[in-house]
Amino acid sequence: MEVLKVQKGQIVAKKNDKVKEWYFIQEGSVIQKYAFVELELKQNGIVGILENDRFLCDYIAAEDSVLEVFPCESSEDLQGILSNDAKIRRYFLKAAIEQRQQMLQVYAGLEVRCKQFHTFIETFYNDYKTICNQYQLEEQPFSKMDYFHSLEMRHKAEKWEMDNSSSLVTNYLEEYLNLLEKDDSLCVGAIMEASAQMRRVAQGISEMVAYLLYNKDLLISESGKDIFQLFFDLAIRAGLNHEELEPINKEVKLIIELVEKLKIYDQRVIDYRWSEYQNYEFGSNGLEEVASVGVFGEDEEEFESDEEESEDCLEHILTYAGFDESQIEDVRNKIREYRELPDMLSTDDEAYRIRKQLTPVFYDVYYKVFMRAMQEQGQTTPILEMFLNFGFMDVQMVGEDNANALYDLTEHLDLCNSEHVYTMYEWLKAIYEGRKEPSKNEFDLDYSQYLLEKLKTKQITEAQMKQLQDNRELKVKYEIQNMFTSGNRATYGKISTFCPILGEYDLINSVEKMLVTAERLEEVINQIRKIDFSVFYREVLFSDPDKGINHENIMKEVLPDIILMPNAGTKAMMWQETAGVKRDTSARFMFPIFTAVDLEDMMIETMGRYRWEICRKIQGVHWNDIREKSLTAEYCDYIQFYRKNFELSADAKEKLKNALFRAKNNYREVFVKDYQNWIKYESRGSYRLNKVSRQILMTYCPFSKELRNELKANPMYQELLNRYDIQCSRSAKRILAVYDKYKRAGGELNQDLRDNLLYYQM
Repeated sequence: MEVLKVQKGQIVAKKNDKVKEWYFIQEGSVIQKYAFVELELKQNGIVGILENDRFLCDYIAAEDSVLEVFPCESSEDLQGILSNDAKIRRYFLKAAIEQRQQMLQVYAGLEVRCKQFHTFIETFYNDYKTICNQYQLEEQPFSKMDYFHSLEMRHKAEKWEMDNSSSLVTNYLEEYLNLLEKDDSLCVGAIMEASAQMRRVAQGISEMVAYLLYNKDLLISESGKDIFQLFFDLAIRAGLNHEELEPINKEVKLIIELVEKLKIYDQRVIDYRWSEYQNYEFGSNGLEEVASVGVFGEDEEEFESDEEESEDCLEHILTYAGFDESQIEDVRNKIREYRELPDMLSTDDEAYRIRKQLTPVFYDVYYKVFMRAMQEQGQTTPILEMFLNFGFMDVQMVGEDNANALYDLTEHLDLCNSEHVYTMYEWLKAIYEGRKEPSKNEFDLDYSQYLLEKLKTKQITEAQMKQLQDNRELKVKYEIQNMFTSGNRATYGKISTFCPILGEYDLINSVEKMLVTAERLEEVINQIRKIDFSVFYREVLFSDPDKGINHENIMKEVLPDIILMPNAGTKAMMWQETAGVKRDTSARFMFPIFTAVDLEDMMIETMGRYRWEICRKIQGVHWNDIREKSLTAEYCDYIQFYRKNFELSADAKEKLKNALFRAKNNYREVFVKDYQNWIKYESRGSYRLNKVSRQILMTYCPFSKELRNELKANPMYQELLNRYDIQCSRSAKRILAVYDKYKRAGGELNQDLRDNLLYYQM
């Protein structure tokens, strides 16, 4: 077995990475991390034992550690490991039992915290209303409580499971180990049973962590829109009326005690807010100072249904963008004119004219608001965040209830961002800061090629081109004018009625249910990767001439970047298959930030188009040349000459003819439909494809090892699967020979090389 040495702070495994190996801790320790919850796996612990397909959390070395690596993806792999070395049975079994107990203890503690958190917030808010009533002071509006509920767990650990595990570890562990280590099947069964329990418990921990993080700002936050501020404001007003402050002080102290006990808050925020309260001279300040400290009701009442308040939001956005009064009035009139149409979704000339006028205004405002936000280092109000992330401009357009919900969502925008998922605002920010390059335009030109084209047509000089190459403002403008403008319209789904300003007619469900979060996207991607494991793998070059490898193509997984367009749409799209010339750069997918459509269906369709386009890019001019075997070449040949194909029945030919007609003779769209059937139905053994298309898809979009094993008993797949397994076996054998030679020459297998070998074992 391979031994891996990791340094303190090094990531052993990342959340959502494919589980290909287990890591047995020989020396040192590893942190199992769920946001603010951490478990320490010590010597003889195992990283990966609880996961099934993807890592459920991050694993980080707590100190310099030595890990023994075991390729393990299934119970069959585990059986092989334990049968090869009977001595390690006890170690693996003990690790499974003890890690399960450790996780159940963490789960139980978190469960208590969540229940206390909910109870205390409800109690504090009720106490606030009671004191307001006693002192005959008006309650400040706090709409966040309308959306606050107790946690409904999807992944639960039962009390009997906790009691059973605790009793076993405390009283009978040695006897249990002595019995089960005698037999491989007993040992594997016990480990896999504990693994399944741990997996459910880990998912439960993630649910509780997400619940606390999502709702923690209700109690105390940096923004000051919280229950702590309700009591602060109440104390100010009570002090001015010379009321007794002790009941309020008691509540505030309890809040501080609770937030410190929960250990989910930034201590600096707690100290600052508590210090602000303690140092305030209640009863001695004038009325004019009340608003500056305690009253946030104005924000809560921002979305009154009357028109005057509605226009305040619009004015706030346009003023920030630098519009003068006459320009603001002009935009206001256009929006009012659109809003007052008998049917805003009409395709008549009048509706089309107004939409055509509003669209360039929206993108002009967006650019100006974004650039000012960057110059002011991202200091934006919730209303500006609603505009930048959701396309909100006008309360009456979106509806008062929806506006309030969007306002609350601005405190949870982190849900829509991750390593590979971006809101439009965060994406443009990444371009502005140089972390990402602008996307291609509709003519397939990236930013550098666009400047080169302008140079060729003598619109700019060479000196100007060099200057513009690093111009951050122009890069942002290029992205807005091209990818954003086109992608926003395309992901909306109904191009003829598209208006970039968010409207109530598009929000057919609550914004919380329609919100597309990073977690939801990653979940559907992982579900599809469980079927089509190789979808994001690409051939990249590895070279180390000093150690004997001059040119070796290896398979590397490159996940796409997903950009959330600020609209409520029905379509997703694949904008470009790579970020640049290099093959190992991320593709760019675009999804609406709100949708009522099934995300998995949208993702499968997008991945199908990606499959086609990445093959076209890699093959270049030979993409449809059957002499150069590839997915696109074989599919084009199959469709082009289907009438003469003796392997197709008359019925299959008729179906293909109809498919071509529906796809308007677009070969890619025919493939995308077949790919959807491949993932949704053929992977379950339900026939939807003909013999030829099935063979092509099995060759270039093979199922995962687990599915292949399930389908081998099916005669329709048997020959194809056996052929694929033989090819993989040959490739793995050749790679092992190359690696052995490389190691003898003094080379060390890095993660990319190890992943390449594991690819042929998946």
